[in-house]
Amino acid sequence: MEDNLVRVLTSNQEVRALAVKSTEVVATAQELHQTSPVATAALGRALTGGLLMSNMELSGSEISLTIRGSGQLKKIIVNANQDGEVRGYVNNPQVETEINEQGKLDVAGAIGAGELVVEKDLGLKDPYRGQIPLVSGEIAEDLTYYFTNSEQIPSSVGLGVLVDKDLSVRAAGGFVIQVLPEASDETIDHLEKNIANLEEVSKIIDEGNGPQELLDKVLTGFDFEIIDEQDVKFKCKCDKDRIEEMILGLGEEELRETIEQEGQVEIRCQFCGKKYQFSEAEIEELLSEKADD
Repeated sequence: MEDNLVRVLTSNQEVRALAVKSTEVVATAQELHQTSPVATAALGRALTGGLLMSNMELSGSEISLTIRGSGQLKKIIVNANQDGEVRGYVNNPQVETEINEQGKLDVAGAIGAGELVVEKDLGLKDPYRGQIPLVSGEIAEDLTYYFTNSEQIPSSVGLGVLVDKDLSVRAAGGFVIQVLPEASDETIDHLEKNIANLEEVSKIIDEGNGPQELLDKVLTGFDFEIIDEQDVKFKCKCDKDRIEEMILGLGEEELRETIEQEGQVEIRCQFCGKKYQFSEAEIEELLSEKADD
């Protein structure tokens, strides 16, 4: 079953929700970055959260999540867009894996205390930027806090990544539930009970369920209509033109020094690991074009 995302609205018009199966997305990230189990879980949750958040916005919007913490993972960066494309990386992908008191991967410990920064490019003059302190480092709880406090929308976020013994990704997915202003107390109480009794998201996905089946469980007792459905994938948007811009940002002195020492300039994309090599002649041409501008 391919990764996909669904967006729904309950028949009573009181709740909107999104859910995504992101197993292949997270598996691709794990293979590209060779992440340890706890880094896979942390990056996978962030990638899944990015996919959900980018599909809550206006058409053509892009979103960036940056998680900075005092733990060994240091920083996680995720970019996602409404086309269902996401990419991301973690600063320390081979961090040692530890288990918490519940016998689970200690994502919160690996992230530590810190902050979550959300940037949204909605096609306006300036992007929106929101920032909150991390409330737990578990990522789902942090996104829940972000929605409720920064965007003033009562929400619940669930994220899960199941890593197998061979370090591969068995299952990944997540959901966002948001209560609309006209929601009744009865609706809110019912949702809270559903979420309190919900199995782990990764277990639900591992049982062969997709995003619609996940929402069937989260929204038990509610009728809902699927508003939108689309495939999602890990996709990096790096290309040689973007890398050339990055290289010119290094400055002529640093470029010439690198050429003298290495014979070429090599740049590795942090998001996908692809390497770009530029010969001395190519660097000279870039510098010449910049001087002519």
